[in-house]
Amino acid sequence: MGKLDELRVGVIGCGGRGTGAAGDCIKSSPGVKIVAMGDLFQDRVEGSLDRLSTNDELKANVDVPKDRVFWGFDNYKKVIDSDVDMVIMASPPGFRPEHVRYAVEKGKHVFMEKPVAVDAPGVRMILEAGELAKQKNLGIVTGTIKRHSANYIETIKRIHDGEIGKILAAQCYFNTSELWNHGRQPEWSDMEWQCRNWLYFTWLSGDHIVEQHIHNLDVINWALQAHPVKCVALGGRQKRTDPAYGSIFDHFTVDYEYPDGVRVMSMCRQQDGTTSNVSERVVGTKGYANCAGSIGFKNKQLWKYEGPNPGPYVQEHTDLITSIRAGKPLNEAQQIAESSLTAIMARMSAYTGQEITWDQAMNSKENLMVDKLELGPLPVAPVAVPGKTPFV
Repeated sequence: MGKLDELRVGVIGCGGRGTGAAGDCIKSSPGVKIVAMGDLFQDRVEGSLDRLSTNDELKANVDVPKDRVFWGFDNYKKVIDSDVDMVIMASPPGFRPEHVRYAVEKGKHVFMEKPVAVDAPGVRMILEAGELAKQKNLGIVTGTIKRHSANYIETIKRIHDGEIGKILAAQCYFNTSELWNHGRQPEWSDMEWQCRNWLYFTWLSGDHIVEQHIHNLDVINWALQAHPVKCVALGGRQKRTDPAYGSIFDHFTVDYEYPDGVRVMSMCRQQDGTTSNVSERVVGTKGYANCAGSIGFKNKQLWKYEGPNPGPYVQEHTDLITSIRAGKPLNEAQQIAESSLTAIMARMSAYTGQEITWDQAMNSKENLMVDKLELGPLPVAPVAVPGKTPFV
């Protein structure tokens, strides 16, 4: 593809994150132009295009005529088949594996939001697409923003250089309040209601441990340079019990075991009125690190990051586009696939009540994708019951 002085970008998934990512991509590098957009719903894609094309900072880099505005379940194919060099993927993650595979097969560079799968078949598909992207010299970068944050990069480097000694244990948290919910409208089918409220349906989001807590789990995998060997998880649906919240849990706690017996404790919850904590901490023989930029020992701070820290939502696009233009595209497919499975295996454990090994999770036959992608009836999956819900 050459240096791509003008990079033609398509956007798949035009909600708040997709619209934001399109703007971040424009801001990241010169010569970026948004030329095609797609979403399942017409109002979403048209609303997103309106926001981008009326933004004084962005509109000069938006050139999306009506014949490059797509909606429906096949919108991703139409965007990818347009004359684009790169695609931004921000549809619900349940759709991501198929979207990525199609894009790579068609020779497109990919920026994809996290997570990249909600089940093991999806993870395996991402790994295959990542290998194909290497063969085709295509870039794949994901929305794990901490991998593109200067404070995290420097801290993890110091951990890898042995500054806190041999790693013994770690903790990570995404304890926060509840998120948005769109009340069901009379004209919406089951499928439309679920897709417009995708956070609350495991087949679309993977549950919040996969959709949100992956940020922290990805940092732990990065710091430990490994993925878990096995885990045991607890979780439930204590506060968000109304059917409006689909069938996901509202809290999880996980005990992971990594290589060499390193134990990692993980917590995440989405409950209003509770204490918030979004962080990662790694403990070694010589000290401990807050992965966001500090190292200490016995309550004494030994080092603190004080350097520049460009916004990671823009930086991740800068890093991808710079690598593409240099002819050495970044490929983050394997690391994000492994981080996605790290979260998925914990959900499997919490849902079933069983200890789950990495190999069991990777080889799982559980395929959460629904049988028919059409705007019609779609029963809500039952809420998992530990001890009764089987591992598949």
